[in-house]
Amino acid sequence: MSTLIVENRAGQQLSLPAQASLTLMDIMRDHGVEEILALCGGTCSCATCHIIVADEFAERVGPAGDDESDLLDSSDHRTANSRLACQVVFRDELDGIRVTIAPED
Repeated sequence: MSTLIVENRAGQQLSLPAQASLTLMDIMRDHGVEEILALCGGTCSCATCHIIVADEFAERVGPAGDDESDLLDSSDHRTANSRLACQVVFRDELDGIRVTIAPED
């Protein structure tokens, strides 16, 4: 099985089994990552699943869409590699992807 590596806000790294076709948000919530609130349930209408993708995976993940980008603009912690976990679908080529949960706004 593939792996998603998450750094939580305490700096701990979690290695989570990841299944293709699930969003990063779903994978993290399914494995008890409580810092991913996902208040909107993954409909891209909040920014409570804000993550920062590691540099080496940013190009593979691709840029945020317009709606996603607008939501990320509301964060004081937006970076060039910021994404909403609900908008990133895990694919086999993302095996080993590293993400950091953004600080809470």
